[in-house]
Amino acid sequence: MNEDTIKGNWKELKGKAREQWGKLTDDDLDVVAGKRDQMVGKIQQAYGRTKEEAEAELKAWEDTHHSPTV
Repeated sequence: MNEDTIKGNWKELKGKAREQWGKLTDDDLDVVAGKRDQMVGKIQQAYGRTKEEAEAELKAWEDTHHSPTV
């Protein structure tokens, strides 16, 4: 899933992101608004992950929520 797709569907995906990363607040997710680099940073801060770990976790989440019709 590319960043443009995520940004375009952020309202839908925001709830799924909240389920995955419960430590992130609605405000965090509003600020991120589908911007991948900012999401990685928020995951790092909230969960104490390295950048590489956060990137891998987000990539796995993106792959899981990829919709071929989008």
